[in-house]
Amino acid sequence: MILDLDIGNTLSKWRLKDADSSEIRSRGAVWTREEWRPGADIPDLDVVEAVRISSVARQAVLAQTVALLQSRVGGVHVAHSRPEALGVTNGYREPGRLGVDRWMGVLAGYQLAGGCCSVDCGSAITVDFVLPGGRHLGGYILPGLRLMKESLQLGTRNVAIDPDSEADELLAPGTRTVEAVNHGIYMAAVSAVNRIYSEVCDRENVALPMLLTGGDARVVSRGIQVPHAVWPDMVYGGLEASFPLTAAERAGRMAGAPLVPRPVSLEKIRAGLAFSMLL
Repeated sequence: MILDLDIGNTLSKWRLKDADSSEIRSRGAVWTREEWRPGADIPDLDVVEAVRISSVARQAVLAQTVALLQSRVGGVHVAHSRPEALGVTNGYREPGRLGVDRWMGVLAGYQLAGGCCSVDCGSAITVDFVLPGGRHLGGYILPGLRLMKESLQLGTRNVAIDPDSEADELLAPGTRTVEAVNHGIYMAAVSAVNRIYSEVCDRENVALPMLLTGGDARVVSRGIQVPHAVWPDMVYGGLEASFPLTAAERAGRMAGAPLVPRPVSLEKIRAGLAFSMLL
């Protein structure tokens, strides 16, 4: 079995993948900690033959995790942001400072689509662009839905946005404080992503497919105005592409990869952008 770890600052996700069939056997999420409990926080390591890690947590967390895994597992592969990988040139002036989860998303998106807008909707919302030739432009970091809600300090932090709500409902004026907060932060988030996408496509003279991932991707996607796909395993896809361990991965197949959405024409993107500037 292959254990994939996506370690965040507060929440960590794991996935257990069959090394022979490439099927996903199980998955889960736990609060990030320095001392993992195999069999409780993560799967029993007796069944694991290799581990792949993407981590944006504190260095101490990563060091403790790697030490534990190396004592029990044969192969431990840790992803790092690099100046270039898999045909993509990192757009950061200091490539190592790009969050590795963003880098994994960019690499996965490029392997799938040849160029894309990668949106990760987690604690923060990050929007990255990679052009068809492999040049990563850099990106944008916005507060995520939960972070925006907590910043208001109105006692509504524990009332989550219903992911099954329709976009029209979430964009309507709220008639209770909790609705006003939820609808306001939702409007801010999706408006920012839509505008960023249009502005960058216009400036770079290219229409790119958009791929969304992260815990809030499903609800954010309802307000996105251009064709897009939700790919929950996009960070894992970057790990698969960076450290291919199965026959399917070596053939370039990433588990759970969606069909690439066909973007609207650049003319339509520019028309929408011009209209928004008149408002």
